[in-house]
Order: sequence, then C-alpha cells, then structure tokens
Amino acid sequence: MTSAPPLDLIWWITAIEVPALAGLFWLVQQTRKENEQALDPLRRGLETTSIQLREALAAYKLEVAKNYASIAAVTALEDRLTAHLLRIETKLDGRLAEGGGR
Repeated sequence: MTSAPPLDLIWWITAIEVPALAGLFWLVQQTRKENEQALDPLRRGLETTSIQLREALAAYKLEVAKNYASIAAVTALEDRLTAHLLRIETKLDGRLAEGGGR
C-alpha cells in the first residue's frame, strides 16, 4: 500500500521551500548580473591595454629591425676588417724586412 504524503509536508514545500528557492534563484541571478556589469569596464580596459601593448611591441620590433645590424652583416664586416688588417700587416712586415721604413 502506498500512503499519500502528509498534508504538512506538501504545505511546507508549497508555502516555504518553493518561495525560498525562488528567492535564492533570484538573488543568485541578481548577483551574477551585478558582477557582469562591474566586470565590463575592467574587461574593456584590459582589451585596450592589450591592444596598446601589441602596438608598442610591433613598433619596437620594427625599430629593432631598422636600427640594429643582423649577425650576418656584423660577421661580414668583421671578415672584411680582418682581411684588410692582415693586408696592412703584410705590407708593414714587408717594409720592415726591406730596411725599416721609407
């Protein structure tokens, strides 16, 4: 046999629990809405800052590419200077061997 729930339990659920749960649901929704509204300006500020940082980084990369020599260019310059100094050294050694100067 199944017995029907007591009238007090049904009344308690209807009169107390359902409105309390509805109130809690409404409270959670309001809190969520307020939090979203409070976060919107922060989110926009963060996006703006992020865009500015990306632009600054791109400008810095462009400046570095324009103003600083590449490693290959520095190596080529070093090789040319070394070769030229070796030629000067050879000439000086030849003149010293000939008699010490002019």
